[in-house]
Amino acid sequence: MTKLGKHTISNHSDYLATLNEPQREAVLYGNGPLMIIAGAGSGKTRVLTYRIAHLIENGVDPFRILSLTFTNKASGEMRKRIEGAVGTEARNIWMGTFHSVFAKILRIEARYLGYTSDFSIYDTDDSKSLLRSIIKEFNLDDKTYKANVVFNRISGAKNRLISADDYINNPVIQADDDSAKMKEMGRLYKTYVTRCFQANAMDFDDLLYNTNILFRDFPDVLYKYQHKFQHVMVDEFQDTNVSQYLITRKLSAVHRNIVVVGDDAQSIYAFRGANIENILNFAKDFPDVQTIKLEQNYRSTSNIVNAANSVIARNKAQLEKKTFTANEEGSLIDVIKAGSDNEEGRLVATAIFEEKMQKALRNENFAILYRTNAQSRSFEEALRKLGIKYRIIGGQSFYQRKEIKDLLAYLRFTVNQRDEEAFKRIINLPKRGIGDATVAKIAVTASENNLPIWDVVASIGKYASGRTIAPIEQFATLIKSFKILIEEGKDAYDVSAHIAKSSGILRELYEDKTVEGLSRYENVQELLNGIKEFVDGEANEDKTLSAFLQSVSLLTNADEPDDNNDNDRVTMMTIHSAKGLEFRNVFIVGLEEDLFPSQMMLESRQDLEEERRLFYVAITRAEKKLSFSYAESRYQWGRIKMCEPSRFLLEVDNRFLNVSKMVQNAIERDTTPPITAFARNLVQRKPAVPNVNNATTSHVPSTDFVPSDTFELVEGDKVEHLKFGFGEVVKMDINGTDRKATVKFNIVGEKTLLLSFAKLRILK
Repeated sequence: MTKLGKHTISNHSDYLATLNEPQREAVLYGNGPLMIIAGAGSGKTRVLTYRIAHLIENGVDPFRILSLTFTNKASGEMRKRIEGAVGTEARNIWMGTFHSVFAKILRIEARYLGYTSDFSIYDTDDSKSLLRSIIKEFNLDDKTYKANVVFNRISGAKNRLISADDYINNPVIQADDDSAKMKEMGRLYKTYVTRCFQANAMDFDDLLYNTNILFRDFPDVLYKYQHKFQHVMVDEFQDTNVSQYLITRKLSAVHRNIVVVGDDAQSIYAFRGANIENILNFAKDFPDVQTIKLEQNYRSTSNIVNAANSVIARNKAQLEKKTFTANEEGSLIDVIKAGSDNEEGRLVATAIFEEKMQKALRNENFAILYRTNAQSRSFEEALRKLGIKYRIIGGQSFYQRKEIKDLLAYLRFTVNQRDEEAFKRIINLPKRGIGDATVAKIAVTASENNLPIWDVVASIGKYASGRTIAPIEQFATLIKSFKILIEEGKDAYDVSAHIAKSSGILRELYEDKTVEGLSRYENVQELLNGIKEFVDGEANEDKTLSAFLQSVSLLTNADEPDDNNDNDRVTMMTIHSAKGLEFRNVFIVGLEEDLFPSQMMLESRQDLEEERRLFYVAITRAEKKLSFSYAESRYQWGRIKMCEPSRFLLEVDNRFLNVSKMVQNAIERDTTPPITAFARNLVQRKPAVPNVNNATTSHVPSTDFVPSDTFELVEGDKVEHLKFGFGEVVKMDINGTDRKATVKFNIVGEKTLLLSFAKLRILK
């Protein structure tokens, strides 16, 4: 008996018996190109594993099999399973990630490209460090030519197989660089390539780029590998870029035994260069391709599978397939409506707690998936308050991110100038020309004079001389100005917002237009949003900065040691990070317009369809239970933003949705459900239970209710409010951007409404 994954096999026919008909057909398929369209949870890893085992059992030399994956974990697990089936011969398969396999080829053939076989591989930090040196040597402004921006442009060019010379001679690219005020990009690219070559080094992108060059310029080398690899297999084919596809196409050109496995509905990495056209147009390059569809989902309940199908069916650019399952029907998908992002965190955490208690589940059975890492804060805080352990995948804990720790260090030092660790973190942040040696001298001086560091800094002229005095005095003046705000009684948000702006932290992050820079800027804004919520919270009587820092300290310092071996934790991650994973219970949160789908992905159908595929991936991570949540309002830039439910919620067939939580949440807050197309659709199917205690103050909004722009609202206007009904504006109070209206309603009498929050329909 041999083991293969979860299945025990004793002979060829036994393991074939564990497969459904399409899976068996894919395993037994003979020679020629094959495309396996593998829906979510359809057992593609098992099929790939069995196919390779079947080839070896039928006489194919493992040395002549090339299997390409996207993660080392995937290739390691697959190799282990194959070895369990066919023995140690499996170790001879050329199996690994694109980068690891092509690095192996490049080391063997390095001399053709002028490298030695022991060339170095630069990581991203190495590359950026080299670019910073070159930028400095060219006397370029490092604020315009930021190392990470330059690096990303070079990386993008290499992945499109654009050489430095082609880059310089391409008028379209040059025009783009001119508009970005980066006319020296081409020269930087060429110098960077030259310096890497001189150092006998390749960066990560070079491993693909140089393999293409090797096969293009040295036909004998290409011939060697074309004849070496009798079978080529590519997993997650929908995520390949142009460079990766060209290599695999060349390698399989002789034997034409190429097997690609993927799901166009799960192509979500266009921002990394993945090209969905590779899988959509595969048949054009291999017109004799056989296509096999793995459509049976073994992971999820039928309600989850059918909900996913109803969403992805709206995409126009896709390969036709219909995923189904023989699993139980399962529970409907809960829709949780929250009044705010803070309440969303509380409701989701409470739902996890209740589900755990009712069904005796573990924390590890739950996952919270969001569109951006910045959304984690409210869920972290809510889970901590309920004593539920969690872990964040693909990102640090919100309060452990560098930009968050930087701003918190400013806040800590403003409150307590004896905090030396905070001082060390911020004294040269943003850069002021105060080096480590100067900081060390300040520390020595303070120690020699038996003074706190701040006393030396605040009177630096007494203890030092030279050019470092000016920036230290400027820093001291800055901190003193922050202290004055506290002494004047400003609340935590006013002080924090001023510090974030005046310190230069916000400006520095705002000027970084890379994806990473934008994410860091959003994280700082999210921290400020959290401080604003703290100040606005009725339960927090003490709204000072000191009180806020204490609350953060209690949240971020666990009461018990963090045991890294403890896997019983709720998993929190972005949906991109969740690709390939599965969980018993999944919460997809933040389902609001401009958040998911992202506002940045609404400019074209192509971008919107990628966002919809991302939503599809999120849905199909769930095995037994799925929940959606959204908030009616979120803090953004220190102000409350009113939110609309995501269009993706509308696209889920409401037969698979349970809106009882949404309706119940609304009743508990004494509000009516939002009268949107989404809410109307759902409530028509499952009407809300009326709130008897408030029947006299409730109001059924008009069927054509659409909030009006209230900027020109004046006294005497007739209006309609979602909850209070019809009324007349009797007073306007305008104070800058704060605009209030006092409305006399027919049922509830006078109410004063803040117009930036209230939803009013002006009656003509």
